Amino acid sequence: MDIDVFVAAHRAEWARLEELVRRAGRPRQLRGAEVDELVALYQRTATHLSVVQSRSPDPLLIGRLSTLVARARAAVTGAGVPAWRDAARFLVITFPVVVYRARWWWLGAALGSLLVAFALGVWVDLHPQVQAAIAAPAEVKRLVEHDFANYYSENPAGSFAARVWTNNAWVAAGTLSLGVFLGLPTLWILLQNATNVGVAGGLMAASGRSEQFFGLILPHGMLELTAVFVAAGVGLRLGWTVVDPGRRSRLDALATEGRAAFSVALGLVLVLLVSGAIEAFVTPSSLPTWGRIGVGLLAETVFLAWVLILGRRAAVAGETGDLLLGQRPDVAPVVG
Repeated sequence: MDIDVFVAAHRAEWARLEELVRRAGRPRQLRGAEVDELVALYQRTATHLSVVQSRSPDPLLIGRLSTLVARARAAVTGAGVPAWRDAARFLVITFPVVVYRARWWWLGAALGSLLVAFALGVWVDLHPQVQAAIAAPAEVKRLVEHDFANYYSENPAGSFAARVWTNNAWVAAGTLSLGVFLGLPTLWILLQNATNVGVAGGLMAASGRSEQFFGLILPHGMLELTAVFVAAGVGLRLGWTVVDPGRRSRLDALATEGRAAFSVALGLVLVLLVSGAIEAFVTPSSLPTWGRIGVGLLAETVFLAWVLILGRRAAVAGETGDLLLGQRPDVAPVVG
């Protein structure tokens, strides 16, 4: 192949492609016909590059065409979405809308858990024989007078926050992911959690320390328990998908809800980081009780506003929290 003749024959096409690529970098610079021309010239130049690589040892020409084809490919296929946009979409749309869509599940989990904890706490408070069955009097006394309050201050705040965050993240992850087994493990974890809170509250109330109990539990507990309830609600919804996948195949339904559940798990890591910081730095602080509870109430209000207001807005706009259309796997069509 005569390389000079080849270059002379196609120089104008390469120059035109280079011009279109340069203009494609500016928004709204190309008309529809020029976009079609860009695609056609990109494909043609890629063929030219292949021909030159196989028939000519000219490294300068190969380098020039390789660069031009790479730039044209980027212009045709589009650049990747910046990571900050993915993060912003996750915070503003994906996480809030998934939590919003599962709101009746986690509100139900919250109501049921709080009723169990309250009923159990009253039962323990009003029945000394139940208190005696739980632990020896000396152990109960040590719990209510020392251990319960010291738990929040006996370790350095930084390491305590990390430990609490890790533990709560594991609880939330288990509550959420195990929901796929028809929701039964999720209900068991919720029952255990409600039992622990109810028993501790009942023992503290029986010793006349209800104010101390709520003063230590509420600052971080409002947000922490809400995160657990959200995880449980999404897990229960995932379990119900196994029972009733709707018009989708069971596999497709589980894949869709599983991707949404994974988004919630990621979001709750951030939420539990905040509750862990409150538990480590605010709960044992010297702030008055109303101040500590006020911090917890503020965090809870911000979270609920985040997921309910932004989640409702995204749901009205048709968002589901799933991957963008081009990122989803293909699914078989369904009737109806």
